[in-house]
Parts: sequence; C-alpha cells; structure tokens
Amino acid sequence: MKDVTQLIDGWSLRHDETLLPARVPGCVHTDLLAAGVIPDPYLGRNETEVAWVGGRTWSYVTDLVHDSAHERTDLVFDGLDTAATITLAGEALGKTRNMHRGYRFDVTGRTGALEVRFTSAYEEAAAVRALTGERPNVYPEPFQYIRKMACGFGWDWGPTVVTAGMWRPVRLEHWSTARIDRVRPLVTVEGGTGHVEVRLEVRRSERGSGRPLTARATVRGPGAGAGATAEVSFTGEEAVLRLKVGEPRLWWPRGHGDQPLYGLDVTLLDGGAALDAWRRRIGFRTVGIDRSADAHGTGFTFVVNGVRIFARGVNWIPDDVLPSRVTPERYRARLAQAVEANVDLVRVWGGGIYEDDAFYDACDELGLMVWQDFLFACAAYPEEQPLRGEIEAEARDNVVRLMPHPSLVLWNGNNENLWGFRDWDWEPALAGDSWGEGYYLGLLPRIVAELDPTRPYTAGSPWSGSWDHHPNDTRHGTHHSWEVWNRQDYAEYRSSVPRFVAEFGWQAPPALATLRRALPGEDLAPDSPGMLHHQKAEDGNGKLNRGIARHFDLPEGDFDRWHYLAQVVQARAVGSGIEHWRAHWPLCAGTVVWQLNDCWPVSSWAAVDGDGRLKPLHHELRRVYADRLLTLLPGRSEDDGPELAVDNQSADPWRTAVTLRLLDADGGVVREAVVEVAAEPRSVARTALPPELRPTPGSPKEFLVADADGLRAVHFPVPDKEFAYPRARYDVRTEPVPGRTGAVDVVVTARTLVRDLLLQADRLAPQAVADSGLRTLLPGEEARIRVTGCGDVRVAAVRAALFSADPA
Repeated sequence: MKDVTQLIDGWSLRHDETLLPARVPGCVHTDLLAAGVIPDPYLGRNETEVAWVGGRTWSYVTDLVHDSAHERTDLVFDGLDTAATITLAGEALGKTRNMHRGYRFDVTGRTGALEVRFTSAYEEAAAVRALTGERPNVYPEPFQYIRKMACGFGWDWGPTVVTAGMWRPVRLEHWSTARIDRVRPLVTVEGGTGHVEVRLEVRRSERGSGRPLTARATVRGPGAGAGATAEVSFTGEEAVLRLKVGEPRLWWPRGHGDQPLYGLDVTLLDGGAALDAWRRRIGFRTVGIDRSADAHGTGFTFVVNGVRIFARGVNWIPDDVLPSRVTPERYRARLAQAVEANVDLVRVWGGGIYEDDAFYDACDELGLMVWQDFLFACAAYPEEQPLRGEIEAEARDNVVRLMPHPSLVLWNGNNENLWGFRDWDWEPALAGDSWGEGYYLGLLPRIVAELDPTRPYTAGSPWSGSWDHHPNDTRHGTHHSWEVWNRQDYAEYRSSVPRFVAEFGWQAPPALATLRRALPGEDLAPDSPGMLHHQKAEDGNGKLNRGIARHFDLPEGDFDRWHYLAQVVQARAVGSGIEHWRAHWPLCAGTVVWQLNDCWPVSSWAAVDGDGRLKPLHHELRRVYADRLLTLLPGRSEDDGPELAVDNQSADPWRTAVTLRLLDADGGVVREAVVEVAAEPRSVARTALPPELRPTPGSPKEFLVADADGLRAVHFPVPDKEFAYPRARYDVRTEPVPGRTGAVDVVVTARTLVRDLLLQADRLAPQAVADSGLRTLLPGEEARIRVTGCGDVRVAAVRAALFSADPA
C-alpha cells in the first residue's frame, strides 16, 4: 500500500541572514508575525508597514531525509504561492507559477537540502506582462498576469497583503507498481436509480507498466444495506467502473429535504494486494439551470431533483487574506452562520481561491448549494502563454477535485469580466487583444463538458446568456445591481425585477468591539485615520453618509449614533431588495447578497465582520430569507398604496389571518382589519390593501403594521427624519437564564413606538452575542433578547448598549 509522510515540521524561512521557524502549511506573513519581525497588518495602519514583504524573494528550506522500500517516491505540493523554484541538493526539481493547482516531483532515492524559493509575485507578474502586453484592470495591481488569489493585491473591502509560501500541505508519497492519479465520479439519478460512473486514471512505475491491475469501487449508503460494488481489470492507465444504487436517498438543499451522504471507496489492487485507495463522500441528486425564454426574457432558475428553487444566497470571499489560517473549524463556524441566516446557496467568488475540501464538506453536510466561480475577476486576462496552459491545468485540477461534492451545483466562468468588456471602456483599450472571452466561452465550458457533464456551466456573472443582449440586462440571466449602492437610495431596488440577482449589497462598519481591537487607542470617528484606512471602497464613507442622510439627520460628532444608523441602513437596504424580489417569484428566481464574510476588520458589505461578529444585516437576512415572509410593499405610485405579500417558500401551504393596523405616531389604532390569506407551497400571494387602511400619502403621523404567525411587517410613508416620532421611552430589566452561565435575558418594554431597537451586545462584553437584531415595538409590547457571553450586567450598561431609530 502507498505510504504517505507529511512534511509539516522542520522547515525554516530564510530572512536576510537568519533562519526563522516556519509552519507548513503557512506563508511568509504568518511566519514573520510569529517571529515578531512584522506587526499585525490588520491592526491600525500596519498594512502599509508590511508592504515590503510582497516585493521580496523568500526561501523555505529543510533537510529531506527518507528511506522507503517502495519503487517510487514523489514530493507533492498541494499549493505553492506562487512563482517558485524547487531544488534538492542543489539540483533543480522544477518551477511553478500557479497558486491554484498542485505539483508533483520524482525524488526517488534523492535526499539533501530541499529549498523552495519564491520570487516576488510582482516580479513574476511583470515578466508575464512583458510577454503578453498590457490589459485593462479595475485596480492598479497586476493580478491578471499571475495565477494567484487576486484579492491579496487589495480590493474594495480587502488589504493589499501579497503573500508567498507553501499555503497547502506538503508530503512524500512512496508507492510501487501503480498509484491512483485521478478519480472522477459522475453521479446521476434516473428513474429512481442512482448511477455512479467512476472514471479512474492511474500512473504506473516502470515495473508496473502493462501489468494487469484491478480497480474496485464501493458505494456505502448512509443506511444499512444501501450500497453497491463493481470491479474491473485493466492493463492501461484508465478504467471505468459503473455502479447502480436502487432508490437512493436524495441530497437536497437545506429547507427542501435531508442531506444523506454516501461513501465512495476506490481501491487499486495488484492481485490481492492493495496498492492505493481513494475515499470521498457523494450525494445523489440532479441539478440544472432553467434558462428558458419566456415573455419576460430569459430565466435563470436552479432546479434540484426536479424542484424549482428560489435561491437565498450569499457571496463568499476568502475568510482571511492569509488563507492558510482558515481551519476546518473556522469554515464550519462561518458556514453555520450562513445557515443561521437561512441561506441555502453560497457563491465562491472569482477573485479568491478554490476553497479547501473542508469548505465543501461542510456545505455537503449543511445543505448549502455551492456556486463556484473559476478564478477570474474584474480584469481583462491575456489568453497567451504562459497563462493559457496554466489556466487549463488549474481548471482541470479543480474540476476533478471538487466534483465529488453534491453541494456543488454550478460552475461559473468569471466575475464581471464580460460586463467589463462591454461597459468599462475595455474594448477600445484592448484594440483586438485577447481579454478572456476565449476562456469563458471556449476553454472552460469544454473542460466542464469533458470532465463534469453532470453540472451546469454559465460563462460569467453577470451574463445574459449570449452577446445578443447586454451582459447585465435585468431581463436575461444573472444581474449585478450596483447602481443603487453607488448612486441611489435603496428604495430604487424596487424599480426593477431582474431574473436572478447574483450581486447586490450595502456597506456598514463592523461591530464596535471589532473596531476597538483593530484600531487600538483611536478616538473613533467616521473619518478618523484608522477608520478611513479600514474603508477601501471608492468614496465609501461618502456613500455611507448619503445613504444615512436620505433617511435620518446625519449625526455630527456622535460616532455611536452614526455607527448604529449605518448598520440600520445596511440592514434595511438589503432587506428591502430581497422583500421586493422575493415577492416577484418565480419571475425573479434568487438573490445572492454581497457578501457573507470579511477577510479582515473593515467597513464593508459583509453580514459577518472580520472578527466573526454578526452585524444587524445577519439578523435581517434571517428574517427575509426565512421560509415564510410577510412584507408590506410600497405601492408603485401614491394611488396604488402599499401591497401585502405573503411569501411561502416552505413545502406546506400557508393559510393565515393577517392583522392589519393603521396607527398614528403615538401608537394609537386609527383603523384595523383582518385579512385571510392563503399561499401555496413555493409561492407568493399578493393582496391589495383596502383604501381605508392605507396611510395618507406623505403623512408624518401614520404608519401601517401587519402581523401574522409571529411575523411582522411595517410601512412608513415618509423617511424617518420626516416622521413625527415621539421621544422613545422603554423600560429595561435583566433576568438570569436558569442553567446558562454567562447568559442573561434583556427584557425591553416599550412605552412608546420604538423603531428598529438594537442591542449591541459587544458593548457589554467583546465576546457577548445577542440572539436578535432590529425590532420595532408598539406601546406596551415586550421584546426579550437573550445575550450570551456577557456574565452579570447592570441595567445601566444595557441601556447604554440599546439604540433605536426614533429619538431616545
């Protein structure tokens, strides 16, 4: 049987004339941090203090000693970041220039000093650019000339921290006769039978050449007795095994069913002796995208196991700009936060990485569909060598690596490059030069069709399906909605109904405790030096302030209220978009919020900040992505008035009595009615409101409330700053939670209308977490907010951590 030796320990990083201890997997920055050579780039403005690291050449060294009775020993790198020269005992083993693929070198019988020397990514990119010529780019960094995590060069939410190192595992593999090279399981379901076609490729030693071998594949079910086995003998380097599983349990996205996973074992044998083994988990399901033309344009609807799905998605960026620090536990924690927000789809964005298998394993188990971008974002990419060959090898490696995962439901060619070509003045600048179209419409779909025909492919996001329509046409395919954040009020989300909203979002600062940790000692203000450094978006603070000012008086000299209002506007903006687009299902078939997570502490569009703390947006996603959603949609005109939408994405009918109340600013009931509404499974019921229940257009003293089955929707006809709010009054008490150390219930009883009440739990203790976000209370109503991780707290401290949109 093949033996594997992990090469984790014994590495050193050469820094000038010094050898520093090194961790593998890791990178130069993590090793320099551990040795105290550089400050934490995430704190203050240290990012600029460590910029020199990305411009240097770095070497990792160790003594390679091994002794094996096997015929062959391979040195295997799962990930080298990025342009490296590998030498053993002074002799070159090879060179690499791609962070996103693995490498293997024959070191049979060879020992001695092993060195992995990394050229600066800037130097490598410059050399490639000299060969290919200039290409347009939305950022002044050369990431399109090197196959490396693009956002490490900086983004409008990320720092410029250009890494180098062995960011994924390194090992020795000792083998004889033959080893498994690649396994491609094609998993389908037809007529109640599960089919697994295992396509196996092997590599043979000289002694093993032409030798009859046996491949055995076994599917092990999650229940007793479920499974199948197949064997085949072969003399070449490829074999195909076909297995059938009768009536398999189907894998479903969360909210639609269970996620049963089957074990798939492939063993390579020489006679009765096992030479190598490969083990993964698979799931039986069918997946497709319905892109049918209709009266409205061209759809884009996920169909899983024959069921059409409104996708409730989030965009995912690398969870750390030093990606070797992201552990399986951290992946699971972050993805669990997505599940808590009722998310069912995660889009792995094209400026990052193909994530570790631990990411996809967690998605398999949690029922999170994965939309996987190929790694191209916001730039024109040359199609000449040496990039073209690297891109083909990278795509083949990662399609094969990721295709066993049932959570993976879509391959996407790029992020915004087709749109960029058409709208961002690239076409005249390129003057006929290559820019990536050949990848997205040629190379990549051919590779997916060859290697993984069980999954759909789309050329890009956004993409209307062909050049017959504008790439970002709302009527066709996928759409990115950024005009609203950049230039308009969030109410403008309601002005259109795209077929699928693959990106949209609104910024807000991170939690206060995150800011205090990241900007130690700073007197916080929206424009304080550290705050501005941790705001990477173009005119980001200007857009934040304009977003606030459209609805509230912009606070001057009150950072705490500015911080709260920015988070409120973020939650309202995203919530209003999702409410509107969900109400138009099935015309609109999904929303993918930009973004779930952050890679460092920063003001950004994320729902979970760089320290893992939840913004109010996360709680708002939990509400608007729930199976059942109650919405009061503003009318298309003052004459229309608000409309009630009862959105039922559950599998059961929803028949409910909706209590509608027209109230005055003091909370008094002007008029009231009960409306019976029925929404069938996976459908939306929309009802015009009786004229007598509509607030007077432009009234600063009337608002509307709808309640049903514990859900609430509110409608105010004017912006907050024009509404005649009474001064908010509420009582606060705390109650210990029996049997829960460090947990307390905060009970707030409203004496007036209290809109968008928020308890910022991290103000009580940095590790404290509240179980709810924004809440609107009517006079006499009570809100119970459970806080964990805070210990005993005084009511005065709780009051200081409570905010509301109306004056308090």
